[in-house]
Amino acid sequence: MYKDEMIQMHQFLVYVLKYLAEDDQIRNDCSEYITLKISPHHIHKTKAEHKRAIFVLCKIISEIIADREDNSIPDNVRNSLADLVTRTENEINAA
Repeated sequence: MYKDEMIQMHQFLVYVLKYLAEDDQIRNDCSEYITLKISPHHIHKTKAEHKRAIFVLCKIISEIIADREDNSIPDNVRNSLADLVTRTENEINAA
């Protein structure tokens, strides 16, 4: 995937997160994403940083959906997303 496609995906996931947001609870759910200090508008950030943000957003979205609907997302999917977040963090730190 090209960097501009990653940025578009990043923006889409931010829209999904905002759609799912209810009151101030979203701030607590998104603390990991907020600490990344990256948004889709930060085009100067690397492709790897946007990739990590995408995985973090996917993990957060899956947790929000799972909390709202019982067993709608299997635990192994949420665990896999968490593993991807860790793996991309390691890639960024190694670079």
